[in-house]
This record gives sequence, structure tokens and C-alpha cells, in this order.
Amino acid sequence: MTPLNPSVPRHEYAAQNRLEATQAMPAAVCLDVFGVSGKQVAAAIGRMSIDRTLVRRQPGVTFAKMLGTGSGKTFTSRDADMGHWAILTCWTHPGGPASLHNSATFRGWSAIADEHARFVMLPLASRGTWSARQPFGDPFAHRWDGPIAAITRARIKTMQWRNFWASVPSVSADLHRVDGLTFAMGIGEAPVGLQGTFSTWTDGSSLSNFAHRRDAHQDVMRMTHEIDWYAEELFARFALVEAAGSYNGAAVALTSTSQVNQSAEQVKVSGK
Repeated sequence: MTPLNPSVPRHEYAAQNRLEATQAMPAAVCLDVFGVSGKQVAAAIGRMSIDRTLVRRQPGVTFAKMLGTGSGKTFTSRDADMGHWAILTCWTHPGGPASLHNSATFRGWSAIADEHARFVMLPLASRGTWSARQPFGDPFAHRWDGPIAAITRARIKTMQWRNFWASVPSVSADLHRVDGLTFAMGIGEAPVGLQGTFSTWTDGSSLSNFAHRRDAHQDVMRMTHEIDWYAEELFARFALVEAAGSYNGAAVALTSTSQVNQSAEQVKVSGK
């Protein structure tokens, strides 16, 4: 994977939601990833059930998902990483991620976790739906030269599982060879059928190169239109404004080596 490049200038964040968007653009989007081991794996599975309702009731949360994680190599149950679990939240105010940090949910996870990584993001583009919603709004295209995060999520038609799984390995292998990738993992609401990815990149051009110029991904995009294997899909791109903690024992950070120097609280999000 590629280290972050501190020399690229960054445009200010000023994304705006489209008037026809069905949902407001969140002021912050946060992905918290907790690492557990040993007997705490069972405790983590229990927390996934307990915290589903608690997180959604947190003041300021507009959308929340409890997610399992995996390698994303095949998007089958063989990929599942029982040692890492994630919480995705969207907030009406930029201080939302900090308020979750002070919640009973976060304290519960901290009590069983060996490590924790947090990624805070601001929407740049979002296409499609997740659970019949537009959780990240529908922003106008907006330039951002700093680090980028991307979330993909799909609900695969049952009859298309075999076709989908057959196409994944080539794309997954190619992903980890692309310049500019700084982090990647699979995410999902269920072991099969509801699949996604979370990745971070040094800049938008690196992500665009993978999505639109690599043969493996282009082949899958073509097959997606021809075979129509998704019952629902979403692709979203974000300005990555904060990252901290550790994942698999390796530091996750945007510090002086990164061009990002604005926290979510310092960035104004406009739109309905």
C-alpha cells in the first residue's frame, strides 16, 4: 500500500447537497473498527446485537450500521474476520463522532477491545441506496485533493451469488496492487448477500484509476450491467479528515505526514 503524500495541496471542503436529494447530507460520517481476541470474540458478537438499537438512538445519528469485517478476497463467509467489528454512523453535527466516543456503547466496546481505529469522513459523492435510503445525501461533485475514503455496499440477488463470487478474486487481487491505496477491508451486514468494502486512498485520482481504468474492475462493472446481479447498490466517496488508532497492530493516523489538517468540527457542510 502507498504512504500518504504530504506534498499535494488540498482544496477546502465545500460540498453541497443536490436539491432533489431525499436525505440531508450528514455533517460527519464515522467508521469505528474494534479489534478483539480470545474470549472477547463472543462478547463482541453480543455487543453487535445490544448496540444496534443503542447507536441508532444516539442524539444526532441519522443512519447507523453494525458491521462485520473481512478480507474482501471472495466475499463469502470464508473471508470473515471474527477479530474485527465496525460501527458506521452518520451525524447531523460535526461533533457526533466525539459524542459516540463518550457513550455507553463506546465504553462497552473499549472494555473488550485490544485495539480501535476511527475514520471520520465528509461526503463528496454518493450514488445508489443503502436499505432504501441515501444515508450520505446526494452531493454535487466536489474537488478534494486530500486523502479519500470510499464505501461500496451491495445486496446481491440470491440467484446471482455464484456469478458474483466468481468475479471477486481478480478485482480483490488487483485492488492491493494499485498505487495510492492506504487501507482496505471488507464490510458486511451478513456473511453472504450483503457485502461491501471500505478503503482509503492518498487522493481521488488513485481511486478513479482503480475504479475506471483497471481491466479487472472494468470487467466487473460491465458484467454488473449485463447480468444485473445487485438488488441494491451504493458507491460513496468521502474526504477523509481524521484517522487514528490501530488496526491489526499497525498505526492508523493522519498527522503531520498527511495533507489533512482540518478536523470534522472545523469543516462546514452545506446542503439541505
